Parts: sequence; C-alpha cells; structure tokens
Amino acid sequence: MADIKNKNILITGGAGYIGSVLSNLLFENGYNIRIIDNLSIGNKSFRKNLTNSQFEFIEGDICNEVDVTKSLDTIDMVIHLAAIVGDPPCQKYPELATKVNKEGSELLYQKAIEHKVKRFIFASTCSNYGKMSDPDGYVNELTPLNPVSLYAELKVEFEKYMLENKDAITKPVILRFSTAYGLSPRMRFDLTVNEFTKELQQNKQLDIYGEQFWRPYCHTLDLSRAILKTIEADENKVAFKAFNVGDNNENYQKKTLIKMILKQLPDKEKLVSYIEKDEDPRDYRVNFDKINSTMDFRLMKTVPDGIREIIKALSLGQFENPDDECYRNI
Repeated sequence: MADIKNKNILITGGAGYIGSVLSNLLFENGYNIRIIDNLSIGNKSFRKNLTNSQFEFIEGDICNEVDVTKSLDTIDMVIHLAAIVGDPPCQKYPELATKVNKEGSELLYQKAIEHKVKRFIFASTCSNYGKMSDPDGYVNELTPLNPVSLYAELKVEFEKYMLENKDAITKPVILRFSTAYGLSPRMRFDLTVNEFTKELQQNKQLDIYGEQFWRPYCHTLDLSRAILKTIEADENKVAFKAFNVGDNNENYQKKTLIKMILKQLPDKEKLVSYIEKDEDPRDYRVNFDKINSTMDFRLMKTVPDGIREIIKALSLGQFENPDDECYRNI
C-alpha cells in the first residue's frame, strides 16, 4: 500500500497485552494510531503515549455502535485485537464472550465496510485447530478447523463471517496467533511460559498437567511484528487469507518448556511435579511456512529469550506483586 505511514490505523483493545506492545512498535515505525479500549484493565500500558501527536485514544466498547462509529472516522486500516481472550474467561463468562467476540466483532466489521476501511487485520488463534489427527505431523492453514472451546469457536465463526463478504472494499486478513509469552506494558502472568517462569522464580510448587501436549509459542514483540508485516504487505498477497503466526521450531511440549526454564533456574527442579493427564482436547503442532514465504516473516525472539527477560524483570522487582489479579485475565 502506497504511503501507508500517512494512513490512520485503529487498534481495538490497544491497551491490552499485545496491543500495548503493538502500539509502541507502530509509533517507532512512524504510524498514526488510534486506540479504542474499554479500559477494563486500566490505562497504565499507554499513559506515556497520551502526549504523542501520533496517538489518539477513545475510551469505548466495540459492542457500542456509537463508540465504534466514532472510532472509525478517517480510519484507513483496523487491527482487531479486542476480545474476551482465552478459554477460561470465555468458559466462565460465555454470554459476555459471545457478545464481545462475535457480536461486537461483526458490528466492527460491518461499520468498517461502511467507512470504506481498506484493510481489516483480525487476531485469531491457532487453537482453532483443536487436536491434531496425526500426532507426529503438523497442522497448517489448509487443515480443517476443529475448535474445542467457546473461545476458538467464536474465533472460527468470525473468520467465516469475514470471508463471506468478498465483494466489500474492506479486505480482511486473518492472523492465527501462537500462544503468547514475554514482557508487555500490560503484563500477564496467566500464560503458560510467563506463569511457569514466575512460579519457579518465586520458589513456588509447580504442578504440570499434560506435559506431553503440543502448542506453538510466540513472543509479544514478534506477534506485533507480524501485524506490522501484514500492514505493509501487498494486498494481493494477503487479502482474504489466513496466516499462522510463529515458527516451526517454536512448537513445544510443556515438559520441554520446563526444561528450558530449569536450564536458567537450575536449583528449582525440586519444585516441579508432573501430574498424569492422558487426554487434552487441545494438542496441535503448527506449521508456519506460509507467513515465512509470503511476508518474509522471521522471529526475533525465542522462548528461552522470553524466559530470560521475565526472570530478569522479576529479579529487579519490576512487578511489585506478580501474583496480583491485575496480571491475569481471570
């Protein structure tokens, strides 16, 4: 897209775990950003940007038509991150999850079409794949989706909803994120790598369930870089397509994550207990060749890098109380 840095970009959920990292990255690359967020987790993550001329903030809700319409004025591109994120919150609050992740997303997309927004980047999830049929293989973008949680079901429904509007001027791009980890201005310690590292660094007993099941992992910075790559990609290469976001080498079983943490915290092994769990509805090892070849996307950080960052941040007292509820989605 020509002169994209003169365009205006809306980030929904821009105060969140990934959104706060993304907004900083886009500022660094010269983009004009507007955030809409209901501030359910506060505004600490972007306070420093409030005086930035490239930054505009709207406190609002994607389920509110007035807020959505206001947020889309003069916008050229939408990055849709706002959601009830993760299986536990969606399971605990199914009506709210459906309202936000389905109805709010559909409202946002329809209003984006009305405002003639050119590109709509949707943060989906690799958990859409559910469970691998081949325990020794990989899933990719051509693998049938098999959501086994409300969170993934709603993501899949909205993916299908967007792909049905192929005549619209608004061109969707679907990014299926790996499980996130790493530091963020809006930190979360309820995600696997972050939580395991925190617990062991703080000398707490850690019980591991289903250590044999696979997940892909990706740092908050690299997830944000993938969005940046998508912003700058040729429309013909990405429109109406889905891309897994991560790297083939960053698929891990939980037992491997523990080994990597213990390599950096070698005196904590006695704190780890493995609890047998033979069945898990989610077990997927993901192939990422498509985003690598289409957008030349490569990771800058690996799980050991993220573990190292978290240990350092905790050791320096960067988080006054890492167990505080503000660092969890539920």
